[in-house]
Amino acid sequence: MTVTDPLALRRTLGQFPTGVCIMTARLGDELLGMTMSSFNSLSLDPPLVLFSIDRKARGLPAWEAVESYAVHVLAENQQALSNRFARPGAKWQGVDYRPGHGGAPLLPGAAAVFECDAHARCDGGDHVLFLGRVRRFASHPERPPLVFAQGRYASLHQGEAAPSLWPLDIHY
Repeated sequence: MTVTDPLALRRTLGQFPTGVCIMTARLGDELLGMTMSSFNSLSLDPPLVLFSIDRKARGLPAWEAVESYAVHVLAENQQALSNRFARPGAKWQGVDYRPGHGGAPLLPGAAAVFECDAHARCDGGDHVLFLGRVRRFASHPERPPLVFAQGRYASLHQGEAAPSLWPLDIHY
């Protein structure tokens, strides 16, 4: 397969399982929210995370204007919330939240939450890369994460899990 077939490339990239996140922010009186799977850790010192937004996304200008945001690593029981924030429309109607760092809405029930300041933006081809500096975080290991692979949701709990390898001491 050559890279001239974007759909085939996308399907092949879908072989790589990812977590599912909802990014949230407040811009003035407007609440922003978006489902994505492009979230990654970038650096521990300083603590930086990374996500990307398609340049064609209608909400991109608002995300470029925010100074802080929250990244929610969804728990496996939050598929409906993921679907809600993946579509345009009344995402926030009936959704509980509390204000976090910089006013970013914090959603209950996530497997992990990272509260970040906007640190930098970079060109990423047809996407914009957002680098966030982590200011606060919370982990809930009792909540298994929601996974996305091969174009659908998946669970880590399909049989016996392998023992944890943490902490890993790998340096590339």
